[in-house]
Amino acid sequence: MPLLLRCSPAASPPLLPRRRSGSLLSAAPPGRRPLLPAAAGRVVLGCGLVTLDYLATVDAYPRPDDKIRSGELQVSGGGNAGNALTGAARLGLNTRLISKVANDEIGGTVLSELKEAGIDISHIIRCNASNHVYIEKVVRFLMVETQHLYMSLLISKRYPPMIPSDLRMSSLSAALQDVSLLYLDGYSDEMALAVAKQADQMKIPILVDAEPERTREELGGLLSLASYIVCNGKFPEKWTSIPSIPSALLEILLQYPCACFAVVTLGENGCMMLERGKDGENYETEPVDIENVAESLRLKVDKDDILPTCVSSKFMRLTARGSGNIFARLLIGTAESIPASELVDTTGCGDAFIGAVLHGRHQM
Repeated sequence: MPLLLRCSPAASPPLLPRRRSGSLLSAAPPGRRPLLPAAAGRVVLGCGLVTLDYLATVDAYPRPDDKIRSGELQVSGGGNAGNALTGAARLGLNTRLISKVANDEIGGTVLSELKEAGIDISHIIRCNASNHVYIEKVVRFLMVETQHLYMSLLISKRYPPMIPSDLRMSSLSAALQDVSLLYLDGYSDEMALAVAKQADQMKIPILVDAEPERTREELGGLLSLASYIVCNGKFPEKWTSIPSIPSALLEILLQYPCACFAVVTLGENGCMMLERGKDGENYETEPVDIENVAESLRLKVDKDDILPTCVSSKFMRLTARGSGNIFARLLIGTAESIPASELVDTTGCGDAFIGAVLHGRHQM
């Protein structure tokens, strides 16, 4: 699914779905190779969801009992893990994926698009299924309201789910060979936890995409092993019951001492990150309220700059009302200002962000 589609609307709606080249590949001209050469010896392993998406544009979201005509229908491979790894591959990383698809035409389409993106698909599980059962390929139906750029997602149930017994230990060991970073999107939580535990034993850092739809039972074990946590703006309050994002991020790092940083995406407002410092034990200062630090950073942001920028505090002891304190720094990143006329489809923006984070982690 594309981060952005910069194109003119069709003169008339097509009668049949128009195929896209799949995942983030559709944001590039046909036949384009990855943007950067693959980095030797750097393998990012992802474990999670791949899908086939049907994306329809509509002038307005339908009301109950309404029948409306879509302007355009596009078909594309997608899914959190598929999109994020496609983005990372296009930025030059060697990528590998553990997932599960049906051994049918739809599953084959998804696999071919992942392979075209440069992702190693040798560890994807293929499952035989009848035409009446969706098997972890997932078909998703999305509606994009063109006037306000809203998106609705209807997702079919994954059955049977991807479970640890689907992958032998020897296969898991092979999948983790030469891996320098593991990415988990939170889907198929039993399998994700099994992969995470093995990676943790091998001292492989783990990045977890923490979605607000996940329950504590599904996500708690993964976050306890996470080196890096990425989430959207709804997750911090849902997880901590703290309405303010800076204070909620601090609480998340207090809850999960293995996490080096937590990042929250804020749409057109960019992102906010709290990064844990390494030498805080010997840094004796009075703790500073993180809300005051956040406000001072917001004042430093140049709101007239259309290009992305980042402002950062220094490392210091940070606290929040009613919480403990940690040695950390707070960062605010802005987003590029893009004219509304150029925005057609924002599907997959969060996944593209994670792809960039995976790449950035390898530049550290």
